[in-house]
Amino acid sequence: MIKLSHLAALTLLAAATATPAILAPAPALASPEGHGNNAQLLGQPAARGTGRVVRIEMTENAYSVPRIQVRAGETIRFVAVNRGQFVHEFSFAPAAVAAAHRPEMARMFEHGMITPERVVSLTMTMPDGTRMDLAPPNTVLVEPGKTGEISWRFTRAGTIEIACNIPGHYESGMAAELVVTPR
Repeated sequence: MIKLSHLAALTLLAAATATPAILAPAPALASPEGHGNNAQLLGQPAARGTGRVVRIEMTENAYSVPRIQVRAGETIRFVAVNRGQFVHEFSFAPAAVAAAHRPEMARMFEHGMITPERVVSLTMTMPDGTRMDLAPPNTVLVEPGKTGEISWRFTRAGTIEIACNIPGHYESGMAAELVVTPR
């Protein structure tokens, strides 16, 4: 019963903050590099399983750390562990790119690609014929009790956002800061 109450609250929150753009088809937000381009993401994908490990635990609408700091030139292996009861996302991008991604995530939820407890499919053809695909290298969706990983080589200094863009999660505070310092 708690799951239903939590789900109902998330659904109401998502509906209350929804804009008409959620219902309209949107252009693909992901470039071949990911949500945003490699320059915006301060680096590029690295070979899977490589880099210094940075572990992040995810619970209901919270990351275990408010800020992650790495150094330009470093390869990081983000290990995202979902300790919650619902699917969570670990995604890093500039705030504007993450905000543009949230309506896409809402559509994925609406069309059954993602449920509160599991990832059903990461690809889908929309009614207007556009294909939605959520497998960018800077994003991982993690089911309850599971772990997801992203390996990334940071090449530039800057600050971007870490966000869970599942409807209602970011709005409930599930965000952190990713700071890349100069070499």
